[in-house]
Amino acid sequence: MILTITYTGHNTQDLGYLLHKNPYRPQEFELNSGMAYVFYPEVSDEKTTMALLLDINPIDLAKGKQGSATGGLFDYVNDRPYTASSFLSTAITRIFNTAMNGKCDKKPELVDTPLDLTANIYSIHGTEDFARKIFEPLGYTVKTSKNILDENFTEWGESPYINLEISGKVRLADLLNHIYVLIPVFDRQKHYYIDEAEIDKLISHGGEWLAEHPAKEEIIYRYFLMKKSYAHKTIDLLTEEEETEETEEPEQVDKPADEKKISLNMQRLETVKNAVLASGAESVIDLGCGECRLTKMLLEQQQIKKVTAIDVSAHELEKAKNRLHYDTMNEHRRNKLTLMQASLTYRDKRFSGFDCACVIEVIEHIEPSRLPAFERNVFEFAKPATVIITTPNREYNSNYEFIPDGQLRHNDHRFEWSREEFRKWTDYICNKFGYTVTISGIGDDDSVHGTPTQMGVFKKCV
Repeated sequence: MILTITYTGHNTQDLGYLLHKNPYRPQEFELNSGMAYVFYPEVSDEKTTMALLLDINPIDLAKGKQGSATGGLFDYVNDRPYTASSFLSTAITRIFNTAMNGKCDKKPELVDTPLDLTANIYSIHGTEDFARKIFEPLGYTVKTSKNILDENFTEWGESPYINLEISGKVRLADLLNHIYVLIPVFDRQKHYYIDEAEIDKLISHGGEWLAEHPAKEEIIYRYFLMKKSYAHKTIDLLTEEEETEETEEPEQVDKPADEKKISLNMQRLETVKNAVLASGAESVIDLGCGECRLTKMLLEQQQIKKVTAIDVSAHELEKAKNRLHYDTMNEHRRNKLTLMQASLTYRDKRFSGFDCACVIEVIEHIEPSRLPAFERNVFEFAKPATVIITTPNREYNSNYEFIPDGQLRHNDHRFEWSREEFRKWTDYICNKFGYTVTISGIGDDDSVHGTPTQMGVFKKCV
């Protein structure tokens, strides 16, 4: 079981300071079921690599087992000593705990500095698609490879395990915490007993970034194996204080006390609702519905005969049902509503047949490489008569004092378009898929930076 971390750049020997492990002195550590070794296979000014090697003893693993479900040799002959799993996570916290907590007295300036880091983890029980799904949203470039099972018997094919490489400009502490949380998610077989203390452990190592991860629920359910109650509790804790979707416009303290300012989110929902009604639509699909606030408003309109709300998160849909009071909803309104779990980047026949599709503050959460799939799903395959899309205007961010220059409005945003970029994208959509578009702004209009939200209403050409 091997993990390597490579730092490329200048004075890369400083990796030893950050990890608190001398590059010129190999070290060994005793674990409950074997040994761990830390050494540096390469050290230079431009490139330094640390290697963590785990030597797990299968006999130690089998000790104390009684009445094994599998029996026979399985307890002694298995993949546990070789496959990256929770053993690796345990070793990381045991050996690099100080680095995980972002502490380095000798090089404190490096602790919060994103570095060019590459981690290689060998023999993971998973797929490339899943690796991309959980590491790419964190900003990593993901590469995988497979080995031939036996070069002398090529007909046996490739190993079912992958070798994983993730690279990016990232803080070392973040990289270690990401690996700690996510590697056991591949294997789904922890080597130690799980109790409620594991919830605090997960939140401690993953709370800041896991709450915003698009695959948050799948990660948490896999992390807790069969302990669904722990998974539910963790999800609730992570989402308890989470904002609905993006940072709202700050309140203006110089307004008269009796003048109530309508939030940007409410302005957006009202504007979209009015655009739906103006289109004459009787059936609407809310793509990326989230909390179903727009869905709820549409259900109240007599003109609307059918509303379908789509979200990739099953947990979010369950919460939406509670907010909509679905179980006690009157029969007429409940018959108008359909809730469905689906991804916007995979073709789905259920998206077709609607007069209008609403994609409200969703597109900026999609990886740019997946945008073409989203575009085809909505404009080519579903092709409703009207498509309404809202997204942040990046230029307006300079009006928010709490958003540093160059930072996006929300941690999960993959991009934010300027007004010109949005216009170019809408022109591209119209030319490729046969639509016309009307662009407008939502929220306070700044003479220099425009409005905080930009909206495009697409109409299918007859």
